[in-house]
Amino acid sequence: MENDSRSLLELLYHVSREVATALDLRTVLQRVLYAAIDNVGGERGSIVVMDDHGKPLDSIIVHGRRVQGETTQQLRVTVERGLAGWVVRNKKPALVPDTSRDKRWLRRPDDAVQQTGAKAALCVPLMARENIVGVLTLVHSYPNAFDRSHLELMQAIADQVGIAVLNARLYTESQRQARVMTALADGAMTINSSLQMDDVLQRILNQTIQALQVETVGLALEESGSGDFIFRAATGNQAGNIIGKRVRAGEGLIAKVIQDRRGVVIPALREENPFKKHDAFDGIDSQAVALAPIQAQGKIIGVIEAINPTSGVFDPDALLVMTGIGSMAGTTIQNAQFVEKVEETQKRYLELFNDSIDPILVSDWEGNILEANRKFFSFSGYDRDTIHTMKVEDVHQINWESVGENFDYLRDTHAASYEAVLELKEGEKIPVEVYIRSTDLGGEHTILWTFRDIHERKELDSLRNDLTSMIYHDLRSPLANVVSSLEVLKTLLVEKDEAVESVLQIASNSTERIQRLISSLLDVNRLETGQAIATQKGVSPKRIVQDALETISTSLLTRRQKTTQNIDENIPNIWADEDMIRRVLINILENASKFTPSEGNISVGAKMDGEFVQLWIADNGMGIPPEEHERVFEKFARTKSGAKVSGLGIGLAFCRLAINGHGGKIWIDKHYTNGTKFNINLPVEKEQEQEA
Repeated sequence: MENDSRSLLELLYHVSREVATALDLRTVLQRVLYAAIDNVGGERGSIVVMDDHGKPLDSIIVHGRRVQGETTQQLRVTVERGLAGWVVRNKKPALVPDTSRDKRWLRRPDDAVQQTGAKAALCVPLMARENIVGVLTLVHSYPNAFDRSHLELMQAIADQVGIAVLNARLYTESQRQARVMTALADGAMTINSSLQMDDVLQRILNQTIQALQVETVGLALEESGSGDFIFRAATGNQAGNIIGKRVRAGEGLIAKVIQDRRGVVIPALREENPFKKHDAFDGIDSQAVALAPIQAQGKIIGVIEAINPTSGVFDPDALLVMTGIGSMAGTTIQNAQFVEKVEETQKRYLELFNDSIDPILVSDWEGNILEANRKFFSFSGYDRDTIHTMKVEDVHQINWESVGENFDYLRDTHAASYEAVLELKEGEKIPVEVYIRSTDLGGEHTILWTFRDIHERKELDSLRNDLTSMIYHDLRSPLANVVSSLEVLKTLLVEKDEAVESVLQIASNSTERIQRLISSLLDVNRLETGQAIATQKGVSPKRIVQDALETISTSLLTRRQKTTQNIDENIPNIWADEDMIRRVLINILENASKFTPSEGNISVGAKMDGEFVQLWIADNGMGIPPEEHERVFEKFARTKSGAKVSGLGIGLAFCRLAINGHGGKIWIDKHYTNGTKFNINLPVEKEQEQEA
């Protein structure tokens, strides 16, 4: 149970770190899906991102590692009538063992049972601040492939990434709106210096009433969603009776202006207006009216209406003047609308900044601290006045190799990360992982520093190291006694007894294996601290390969596995610690035997590769997925192939450390497709080394 909890915590930490390093919405969604598919299972998955009103905003579908584009409309139907919609409405995760038996599963024409068959599905909500920000779905092509444990794991992942999806969504929206706002700002400056909507509308009205010399002017804007036009502002006689009036979409003179995309003047409203009831304002006796569209970027967003010229009739150029005012007003109004939205988005972004569970700093490019979130103040103990007088390097030692001199790497790559120690006000030092990226904040190019507390992870690493040390020091002596006792027992056998000899041989093999493991654990500790390998000599590749094969011969015989050797003639000696390299080969051969079926084939070879001798071990087992070729060399890492094979996950980590310590290289051959092939390059014994 403790191991399961620890594995889950490590998984969630890994997922959180993956999504925390990106703010682009598509990148975040893709990483979330890859994490869910890799750790929960299934062949494909999807995420639908919801807006604040619960409407689908964006989406992504992944088949394996292939991302499918243009999916929002397809998934919108699923949200309306399918399993995702049920999850959104009920705010509950859903487990569907068999889609052919669950009415919540929406079956499209290309998803008929006779074509694709029944499937298993998981669907969970992505929550942030008690609101649904998206829906995550995984599908497996086999029914009953998922159970409650898969659902719980997927929900745990969803709980971890909800706020990251919301952050990415808000960031994307903010970036999009800011870009459009910037493009409109230049045009707005030529019309009006104000960006407050009420002030903008009033200035437009004042300009219109003065230019046309009319009694009353009203301004209506289209309501998003409904298409209705609502009068937002008015000035002149009885203006209060106009504000708030709603004109339904497709009704009145406004509909004619929208349809014709040009203004209209009605000099005698009572005689010429076929839409009288739609255009009447309470308390206003409208004699003559002129309407012009307010356009922005080719779209009509509103209408200006002038009522009753003081002279009794409109001037001949009245429509031209109103059309010009409408064109200028469109840019100004839309600019003001974007300012309102951006201010609201920035306000929400600031709330997320302050509500982050990680301490965050914002600095300029000289390292001067400009701002900090609430978590940083509570975590560090510094107050706002003090922090504004400090530099980032005052609270932790900057890793200049990661960020570059004068933060040059951040200008090029925009992001970096490293581990450091955060110094608190009272002198306490906390290990942290630092994420740094360049960002634009309020139009200012700045650096964002996120500090993630990793002291628990460091304590866990320390416990592992203590356990490793305990295993080595406490088991070595009694194990040596066991080995000696077994040797004595062999000499005490008076009569040859095959059964007893077999038992003693099994015991001897097992103790030898334990000794190899203990030695490997000790070597891992030594190599991780940078200690050099001292006991190197010239070693015959052929002899060391044969020794390793002989050591695991019992396992090979039990599994009826065949071995072949392909070692070049006249292959030179390698310069190595013979015992250490022998244990490397034994470790890889034992893995090959474990993961190769009975009566399978294992081949071992050696050849020259430039200035190195290349040893290789290949099998026809289940293979290792390409995405895990690097991860399997990490300490305590286990493959996710599903095979139930015992082990600590230390063997391949030892192998890489040992080979690297010799100045060599070990890797998995990505071009080998019949199983798994390990390649090992080791330096050749030189003449001066032979003389030594």
